[in-house]
Amino acid sequence: MLVEREPYCLEAAEKQPLLLAELNGLTKHHQQHCQPYQQLLAAQWPAFVAAKQTEQLPYLAVRLFKQLKLQSVPDADVFKVLYSSGTTGTQSRIVLDSATAAMQSKILVKIMQHWLGKARLPMLIIDHPGVIKDRSNFSARGAGIQGLSFMGRNHCYALNDDMSINFEAVEQFCQQFGDGPVFVFGFTFMVWQFFIQELQRQNKTILLPQALLLHSGGWKKLQDQAVDNTTFKQQVLAQTGISKVHNFYGMVEQVGAIFVECEQGHLHCPSYADVLVRKPGNWQTAAVGEEGVLQLLSTLPRSYPGHSLLSEDRAVLLGEDNCPCGRMGKYFHILGRLPQAEARGCSDTFSSGAAV
Repeated sequence: MLVEREPYCLEAAEKQPLLLAELNGLTKHHQQHCQPYQQLLAAQWPAFVAAKQTEQLPYLAVRLFKQLKLQSVPDADVFKVLYSSGTTGTQSRIVLDSATAAMQSKILVKIMQHWLGKARLPMLIIDHPGVIKDRSNFSARGAGIQGLSFMGRNHCYALNDDMSINFEAVEQFCQQFGDGPVFVFGFTFMVWQFFIQELQRQNKTILLPQALLLHSGGWKKLQDQAVDNTTFKQQVLAQTGISKVHNFYGMVEQVGAIFVECEQGHLHCPSYADVLVRKPGNWQTAAVGEEGVLQLLSTLPRSYPGHSLLSEDRAVLLGEDNCPCGRMGKYFHILGRLPQAEARGCSDTFSSGAAV
């Protein structure tokens, strides 16, 4: 099974047949255990039996998780429910049983150990502690913090409940651990607005020269402020001394299979997941270098049909097995969110004949 392999060790010739077999198995599993999914497939892929390559796999528009109850386990087996972080409109609802939650945690740890090492490092969290109080109904933010906190120790929350910097806690953390390796995590917009910009505004710096900062989400808000990846990294270095800064891409609908940015600035697929890029309109797969809509494939979701999802993000595939960083697998760039009209088009593909 792919979950037993290291995150970035498989070349396409070995990975793709294993990936296809597992994804075909998951498609069959969810057809048998999730009636709405079975109806969606019957409406949109009536002749589907099994895919001969990953491009042929059925996929769900991620928006459907806001509209339908999609789960492949009985209510009695529900261990945790995750909700997307959107503050407007309906949130996605993702159901985990204990086995899926355990597998996703295991894979998240495996991926993160590749970047952080196996020792649990002192961890500075750019958020406030209230975000993880309700452990049974997590937001995407709470789930991200909770999942990654297992990689750290001596956890320090950098912000107060009102989003101001807790300078006393941060300074104490830096005094105690600043001379060694440290793990810093936060969501991109929060790291920028509530931490980096606030340090700059107050003309303050901290010093964590051996830290690694992992951040995710919220690029759209930063782009509105004309903050690109290079500017973000430069300002983080100026205010904190942190030179190792890695963005990662993921979504609550596929928790565990995250795509981490390498030293070249490329997002990488781990062994347990893959991506395709589809061209809006005919939805055919795009070639390397062609822009389109990102489709996410993951071997992890068993309690809900989230193994093949069409996102609402624009992306470009950059290559496979040939990134200068040396890691195997596909690598890609996210170009931003789809315009709402195109995003609706993704989910409208699934509306006809799928009254569930």
